[in-house]
Amino acid sequence: MDMIKIENLKIYAFHGVYNSEKDKGQYFYVNATLYTDFREASMEDDIEKSTDYGEVCNVINETMTAKSYNLIETAAEKVAESILVNFPKIESVDVEIRKPQAPVPMEFDSISVKVSRGWSEAYLSYGSNLGDMEENIETALFKLCDRRDCKMIQNSSLISTKPYGNVEQDDFLNGACYIKTLLRPQELLDVLHELENDAGRTRDIHWGPRTLDMDIIFYDDLVYDSDDLIIPHVDVENREFVLAPMAEIAPHKRHPIFKKTMQEMLDELRRK
Repeated sequence: MDMIKIENLKIYAFHGVYNSEKDKGQYFYVNATLYTDFREASMEDDIEKSTDYGEVCNVINETMTAKSYNLIETAAEKVAESILVNFPKIESVDVEIRKPQAPVPMEFDSISVKVSRGWSEAYLSYGSNLGDMEENIETALFKLCDRRDCKMIQNSSLISTKPYGNVEQDDFLNGACYIKTLLRPQELLDVLHELENDAGRTRDIHWGPRTLDMDIIFYDDLVYDSDDLIIPHVDVENREFVLAPMAEIAPHKRHPIFKKTMQEMLDELRRK
């Protein structure tokens, strides 16, 4: 991966816990390493196909001075997010903020924090079998990708499927999408639950009717297990309503445990 490095960008800002820091301000120094691919830009000598590091410096300055934060950790988080959101060719970034005048009663050169952030790939499955099903799904996807920290890359067509489980109910509309996100898995799960709640979902019956169901199927190639989230999603290999849309948008996406592609898994399921 190619890199653009910005070192010791000097910015006067007003971050700190103490009132004196917020009132008087001080100089901060920002280091940023931007990970990208500028092969095409360098071969064609075309700035339009690269990232304007002068504009990156302006965005860093605007982010550092737009608001006062208690923690330089927060300032670093906001700077990293601003770079990733405003410059689509940047896949990930390291941001370090140095604070040479930190209120520490000892001799030191500077105190700094450093964060590494980047876009992750997530595949989501969604479905509805109550109310205006298409509207439920379209509204949720619009809200999801209206966020700064999520962007839609590819979305499947909708298919009608029989209910999964033993609960008698109407057929579902199902689909899948591929997004890039700055959210971590648990944060993404929280957002999906908010979207389900906004759509009026209730959880009275396991596998019962629902206005909206959204699940994380894959997150990068992560294998993850917590009390309320398992990635890859449980029992994907037996769920045609997941595999069919996934095979449409990502037929060669490989399951990180089974090592089979979505198309291979769908074909195997249909042969059973």
